[in-house]
Amino acid sequence: MTLPFDFAHGAERAGSDSIKWRRYAGRDVIPMWVADMDFAAPPPVLDALRARLDHGVFGYADPWPGVLEAVIDGIARDHGWRIQPEWLVWLPGVVTGFNVAVRTVGRPGDGVFTATPVYPPFLHAPGNFEQRLVTTSLLRTGTRWEWDWDRSAAALADGVRLFMLCHPHNPVGRVFDRDELGRIAELAERHDLVVCSDEIHCGLVLDPTKAHVPLAALDERIGRRTITLMAPSKTWNIPALYCAFAIIPDGTLRARYKHAMAGIVPHVNVLGLVATEAAYRDGGPWREALLATLRSNAARVTDAIDLLPGLATTPVEATYLAWIDCRDFLAARGLTGSPAAFFEQAGVGLSDGRDFGLPGFVRLNFGCPPARLEAALERMRRAVTA
Repeated sequence: MTLPFDFAHGAERAGSDSIKWRRYAGRDVIPMWVADMDFAAPPPVLDALRARLDHGVFGYADPWPGVLEAVIDGIARDHGWRIQPEWLVWLPGVVTGFNVAVRTVGRPGDGVFTATPVYPPFLHAPGNFEQRLVTTSLLRTGTRWEWDWDRSAAALADGVRLFMLCHPHNPVGRVFDRDELGRIAELAERHDLVVCSDEIHCGLVLDPTKAHVPLAALDERIGRRTITLMAPSKTWNIPALYCAFAIIPDGTLRARYKHAMAGIVPHVNVLGLVATEAAYRDGGPWREALLATLRSNAARVTDAIDLLPGLATTPVEATYLAWIDCRDFLAARGLTGSPAAFFEQAGVGLSDGRDFGLPGFVRLNFGCPPARLEAALERMRRAVTA
């Protein structure tokens, strides 16, 4: 299939300011760790940024009607959720957003719940405000990861005030369905919790049989107790433009959230707002072409890992991140170190599962040209079968 955009060739990032590539500067290591892609931003975003640069003046700015309209219409179009402009609270990033949520909801000593493995900043946010991290583990059942509902319910009884949800999930790649979201909503209601739902990967659903359903869109009751975090950064590969937003329907909760931000959270960069408007309004065709590439890459990863002794993975329903179980391989080889270190020695830079709360795993970022992915998988194959 011929794509209208070029995803066969990534931008040259070696020797640039990229933290992803600079980690291995001077070494023959293919970087596939931090979650940014090796593709240039969508042409409409680049055009909008050029036009804004040509204006030449960069004074203080607030989100304008056009960017509000683009975000609101984009969320309604892509996720069937019609939000109101007053629900939006603008942020420089989603990590800032869930740290503010911890500060908003709890007090020192209160519990903050999440399920592991999970995006590492989830695990650190409670300690930033002298609150307690309370966790349970997701369970791998066959070809997907699922909730341990009984243990989750028991954990929530441990003085928890905030439920931190990653949806779609990083790193296991799940798209939680309506039944699962309904059970989360019921638990939040039963324990009188606020839910902070990180939905930054909502635009990257790869499984064509699934759709992203925002937790807060289920019904008004869960909407009133939910802080939803979104951003264009992952979908349209513009993370360093630092523009995100919280969607908080409940006015009282929204006021508390803004109070927790006061004096410590900066305004969003104007170029980030420009890029956000262009991405939500005109980035659809580019996203569809990207998804075709990512679906192909995801299938290639699954097929390749299935052939390697001691490694296992599950199909990626969303994101561009594969979560790979290396425990049997390590045991068979008598290795006690990190699998990420092992593969780094083989020339592939992956994220260490220990950072996500689950040692013995690695996370592989396949948001790159297919040829680069093939080269990395071949290095992994040689290392495992040597």
